[in-house]
This record gives sequence, structure tokens and C-alpha cells, in this order.
Amino acid sequence: MVESESQCTSQMRLLIDQISIQQGKIVALEEAKKLQDEEYVHLKALVQDLEKKGLQSLLNHLEVPVAAVVIMACNRPDYLQRTVQSVLKYQTSVASKFPLFVSQDGTNPDVKNVALSFKQITYLQHLDFTPVHTERPGELIAYYKIARHYKWALDELFIKHNFNRVIILEDDMEIAPDFFNYFEATASILDSDKTIMAVSSWNDNGQVQFVHDPKTLYRSDFFPGLGWMLSKSIWDELSPKWPKAYWDDWIRLKEIHGERQFIRPEVCRTYNFGEHGSSMGQFFKQYLEPIKLNDVHVDWRTMDLSYLTEDKFVRHFAKLVADAKPVHGGPDAVLKAHNIDGDVRIQYRDQADFEQIARGFGIFEEWKDGIPRTAYKGVVVFRHQTSRRIYLVGPDSLKLLGLEDA
Repeated sequence: MVESESQCTSQMRLLIDQISIQQGKIVALEEAKKLQDEEYVHLKALVQDLEKKGLQSLLNHLEVPVAAVVIMACNRPDYLQRTVQSVLKYQTSVASKFPLFVSQDGTNPDVKNVALSFKQITYLQHLDFTPVHTERPGELIAYYKIARHYKWALDELFIKHNFNRVIILEDDMEIAPDFFNYFEATASILDSDKTIMAVSSWNDNGQVQFVHDPKTLYRSDFFPGLGWMLSKSIWDELSPKWPKAYWDDWIRLKEIHGERQFIRPEVCRTYNFGEHGSSMGQFFKQYLEPIKLNDVHVDWRTMDLSYLTEDKFVRHFAKLVADAKPVHGGPDAVLKAHNIDGDVRIQYRDQADFEQIARGFGIFEEWKDGIPRTAYKGVVVFRHQTSRRIYLVGPDSLKLLGLEDA
């Protein structure tokens, strides 16, 4: 009997111990579940946060840039520093739309150090030690090296980096506050109007005494350069036949630009401060130093630029010319224009006649391949005495504008 009770007690204790163990396991499992639940909530929040950041990052990468911006540099570190600081002043807020590059030709260590000192810049370096053979005696080798550098840099940006558009700046330029806004607004015209070869921020006759309205844009048969945007389709055409030297004058040849034109502003969106360079300061004092750099904010996004399309612009410009009062040219053309209120148009007979009239007013006299600087259909327009426009009209201009009877 005693043995039976002892066995029963032993079994009872064993059962109690097992229940205690199971209860301990339950408590442990409940604790583990609680920790797992907390960990789940934490991990879920972490995943959601990562997904949000990942999606934002993806969206950021999915935003197609308007254009890459490349500053072409060689051996002027102080100029490059000034240019980069001017560009970053307005580029930082639109960096995803306008990624910034510096392309250096050669190995100048100070230029490289300046470029690498800015974290916002992607640095490119063109190294080409192939000897340069000029085609004519006395030519500067620099113009050949510049042409090589341009081709390499644009191939890098359009082909290797696959940008749709590129804006080219030089290392001696400052930009206007609305520089990027201007190029963003004109990008769609560059894409859709195949009669536009490039968009420029420059007006050769943009000296302070010849400009008035920062909102006015023109089409031109003359390639302005000096801060300009082109598209990949145009580069695909130009790259295989790119010249050995003098690339800008090459683009100005009719056989290269054909019937296509260039958009340019009345008031420049770039200022060229490079008195010392490959052009040896040519024209600097007379033509570059007095350039008016736009200093007012123009919200190009709100402006209707459809008047710049080929069919509309020819009618728009023809009306402006037709409404101007005709004045006979000659040595006293400036005096005659001075004494007439409102816009004036002056006919020129040929290049020599144009040069004489242009010299009287102080605008650019130069022609390239039969086209005066800034001209549209042979017409060169500039402001005189603030807001008045002067139109220098070529022998065929009225016919080209459909104004034979004007």
C-alpha cells in the first residue's frame, strides 16, 4: 500500500514537472512570438522605407535629362574656375535635368584639379598625342586640337553616355539666370522642327547698344555657337564627317547646314570673358566685351514659342520687315535712320555695300559662305536707340520673305 502511494506520488510529480515544462515552453513560445511580431513590424517598416527610397531613386533615374552640359577646357584653370562657378550658380537646382561635365583636352594638372574639386561635375579627359599636321603654312595647331577634342567629347556624351541632347560651353563663359530655362523651353522645338539644326544662347550683335527685349528670339541662317545645344540625330549626321579644324566655320557652310537654321536670342544668355585664347583676343574689345548678358528672369515655360516654327516665323518676320519704313542706304544711312521714328529697313546691294552700312552702325561686318552674321533670309536685325529695330535687307530678302511688293 505504501509502495503504491509512493509510485502514485512519483507519477504525479512527473506529470506536474511535464506540465511545468510545457507551460515554460508555451511562455517561451509566446515570448518568441512577441519578439517575432515586433521584429516583423520593424522589418515591415524597414522594407517599406527601402521600397520608398528605392522607388524614389528609380524615379530619379527614370527622369530623362533635358541635356548634358559640357564645359570644354584645356589649359586655363582660372577661366575654368570662373565658368564652373557661374554655371553651378544656376545648375544646382536643376542638376538632374542638366548633368554637368568638364572635358579637358590634354594633361594640364591645374585644370584637372579645378575640375575634380567640384563634386557636382563628371570629369572627362581627352588624351591624343597624335602629331598634328596643318593643311596650310602658318596655321595654328590649336584649331586642329580643338576640333579633335570636340569630336571626342561629343562622341563620348552622345554615343557612350547616350544623351539625347548636349549643351556645349567653353571654359571662358558666364551664363544668365534663365540659361537652363531657355534651353529646356527650346528643346522640344529642336526635336520637332527638322529645319532647326541647333539652339544657341548667343547673338553676335548682342552688344548692349543693339539689344532691348530679353524675351525676343529669332531664327538665323548663321550658326552663332558660343553656348549651343544640338541633338543626337544631328550629331549622328555630323560626327562621321567632322572637320580637322575650324569646326564652327565648317558648320556655317551651306553644304553642311543646308536649308536648316538656328534659334538665337536677342539678348545673350552667355557672356564670353576670354580675352586670352586661341583667337588671341580677336575682336574682344570691340565685339565681346560690350556684350549684354541677360540679367532678368524670363519664365520661358509660360511663353508660347510656336512662332519660331518654320512656317510661322517666316510670316512673323516678314510682317516686322514690311512694317518698317524703307530708307535708302549709302554713307548717310545711319543719319537717315536716326531721323525717322519707328523701325527702319535699309536695302543693301551686295557684301561690300552691307559692310559699309554695318560699319556705320558698328555691328559685325563679317560674312561666311555668303551669309552675314545673325542674318535670316539675308536680313540682319538689331536695335538702334533702345527699342527701335533696324533691318538691313539683302537684294533677295523681300522675295524670300514673300514681300516682293513691299
